[in-house]
Amino acid sequence: FWLGGDFIKNDENINSQPFMHWRDRFLYVMDAVNKASAATGEVKGHYLNVTAGTMEEMYRRADFAKELGSVIVSYVVDLVIGYTAIQSMAEWCRANYPDMIMHYHRAGHG
Repeated sequence: FWLGGDFIKNDENINSQPFMHWRDRFLYVMDAVNKASAATGEVKGHYLNVTAGTMEEMYRRADFAKELGSVIVSYVVDLVIGYTAIQSMAEWCRANYPDMIMHYHRAGHG
């Protein structure tokens, strides 16, 4: 999958679409992350996009990412979630996964 880079991400609009479900994508990508980490002996990561229609679903997706061994999650602000959701996700991640990197990506400002 990759050996030279440390972190990669999908386009922020890739979330869970009929032709590409988030859970399947998380499993596929984390398999590649783990293989690259094993081959290089380095920490590798993929910005798993946990953006969803409700906070509860975002929490479930972040839990699943952590269970798979992910060291980073991301979520898209502006187009999908508002300021309160941004703060809620930040507080939840800090409380539940203080060792995980949380990246929030703004979209729609091009």
